[in-house]
Amino acid sequence: MSDMCAKNATLHDHERQRCEVWTRVMGYHRPVSEFNPGKQGEHRERRHFAEPCQPCHFPAARV
Repeated sequence: MSDMCAKNATLHDHERQRCEVWTRVMGYHRPVSEFNPGKQGEHRERRHFAEPCQPCHFPAARV
């Protein structure tokens, strides 16, 4: 892979395919494409966030 240049790693539009999106609903995973139209709309309106990492303040374990 290291000998591959960036232009060889790109795809033309006709070479691409849609990626199936799965999400967790009520404890199990299922594809968003199988949701009813109302649930698909809810999924599109979801707000995603990244929770900032906090360092652990636990005392070191003694062996």
